[in-house]
Amino acid sequence: MVAHFVIMPGVAWLLCQVFQLPPEIAVGVILVGCCPSGTSSNVMAWLAKGDLALAVAIAAVTTLLAPLLTPTLIWLLASAWLPVSFLDMFWSILQLVMLPIVLGVVAQRLLGARVSYAVDVLPLVSVVSIVMIVCAVVAASQAKIAESGLLIMAVVILHNTFGFLLGYFTGKVFKLPLAQRKSLALEVGMQNSGLGAALASAHFSPLAAVPSALFSVWHNISGALLSTYFRKMPEEETKPGL
Repeated sequence: MVAHFVIMPGVAWLLCQVFQLPPEIAVGVILVGCCPSGTSSNVMAWLAKGDLALAVAIAAVTTLLAPLLTPTLIWLLASAWLPVSFLDMFWSILQLVMLPIVLGVVAQRLLGARVSYAVDVLPLVSVVSIVMIVCAVVAASQAKIAESGLLIMAVVILHNTFGFLLGYFTGKVFKLPLAQRKSLALEVGMQNSGLGAALASAHFSPLAAVPSALFSVWHNISGALLSTYFRKMPEEETKPGL
């Protein structure tokens, strides 16, 4: 969890400095870097033969801490480019992240087996919702994407790649087993970019949401490729000390 909320925001800030990004794009890059773990990262960890329990724990903890840590980090790192309202963003994340969780728990408690069918439907609803957000962001920023799309895409790819690498090698520094290093790499490198796009659109501008939209597409491609690579690693490498 600490690695997630240190590596991705820090890398985002450094990339903004190195590439001297325009304010709205810089805020968008930092915003996606400050979001919790991605919604598909657990699936990627499972495909990679990683430690699924660790992956789920990281995703759950980063999501629960997001209402506090995400606006705090955005305020600290992005205020140099554009004004950031901590309270407005805090309230938005509560509505977007925590409210659905609370409602889901309450529905499960009150209705029990009568809502079990929704378990199979909700993942599809989540995917469709993210696709709709991405399409809306792209449609609203076509001209800006045409003008700066390659630069934003390059930053997104670097951000994601450094997340994977630093997540993996953080696990290596702490001498974690290979399965846990796989999960750490995927959980650090993959972000809840749907949340990032929604926050950017609500609090900044459509252009600020473009990094999240591109990240949403790219990290699923790179995550699938990395999971395939991880899956093919020799099993004996999972032994401690190797």
